[in-house]
Amino acid sequence: MGLTVVSVAYPFAPVTADPTGGAEQVLAQLDRALIRAGHRSRVVAQQGSTTAGELLAVPATDGDIDEACRAAVHNRVRATLADEVRSGQADLVHFHGVDYASYMPPPGVPTLVTLHLPISWYPPEALGPDRPSTWLNPVSADQARRAPPGVRLLPPIPNGVDTDAYRPGPTRRSYALVLGRVAPEKGFHHALDASRLAGARLLAAGRVFPYPAHRRYFAEEVVPRLDARRRFVGPAEGPAKRRLLAEARCVLIPSTVPETSSLVAMEALASGTPVVAFRAGALPEIVEHGVTGLIVDTVQEMAAAIARVGEIDPAACRRAACERFPLSRTAATYLGLYARLAA
Repeated sequence: MGLTVVSVAYPFAPVTADPTGGAEQVLAQLDRALIRAGHRSRVVAQQGSTTAGELLAVPATDGDIDEACRAAVHNRVRATLADEVRSGQADLVHFHGVDYASYMPPPGVPTLVTLHLPISWYPPEALGPDRPSTWLNPVSADQARRAPPGVRLLPPIPNGVDTDAYRPGPTRRSYALVLGRVAPEKGFHHALDASRLAGARLLAAGRVFPYPAHRRYFAEEVVPRLDARRRFVGPAEGPAKRRLLAEARCVLIPSTVPETSSLVAMEALASGTPVVAFRAGALPEIVEHGVTGLIVDTVQEMAAAIARVGEIDPAACRRAACERFPLSRTAATYLGLYARLAA
């Protein structure tokens, strides 16, 4: 008999077939994997989300996400989950949002939390839940090593990507690419500065979410650095995103926080595109320096690396992605964990 898994997204970002956020992307992957395996998937996510399983929608936010907005949405998620637990149909609840501790369901159903973000971003009470049958899993060895003493974690489950969807393109163009959420910690401004120092073209693609800090960052740090050779092209999903990755000379990942993983890096490598990344968190676990890209420490080093990416063999990038980051392995590991925790 199949399982019924209730996946809970971060309630302020939509889940789509190819979301901008890594947590939303992993949730979407597992939602599809559950359906393919004959299980039942129910997804608590923002209204307007697109899911393979049944969507349990919570209101989409309109305008800035402030504390009053957060409280209202958290209350709605909490009520939705309470209804799910009372129904007795859920075998497991799987949380993906950084704010999961604000809307945990009553005891009575096993609960898994995937920690997608840096450990230090979670409040202490979230990392030491007193709710029975609640497990936390990291997504990389680096992330697990950064956990405070006493925090109990399951073994890491590394993320994966669909290497059939991301493939090398027939032609390469001369631009470097930076892709993802447009937020201070993602360091878009560093990528723009590095491309200017290198005299290279750069395309910046991503979504600016309605947080005041994110909008201010975009207006003050990104827009002033744009010009004819450094362009912002907005959100990129689906075929447009795959084309950008496949045609790029390289992908830049100038994160300023300890990244727990990087689906963008994995997608780039599956596309045969070298990655130039800061030495941030788990990025050196993903990018093999000198083999699938270059690990750097400064904007100046990133600029120099842009000129050196021709030394990296695209076939080695593609081969590493297929061997190390297959989505099938990630999905199978999670489905096996679901079965064990729900037993």
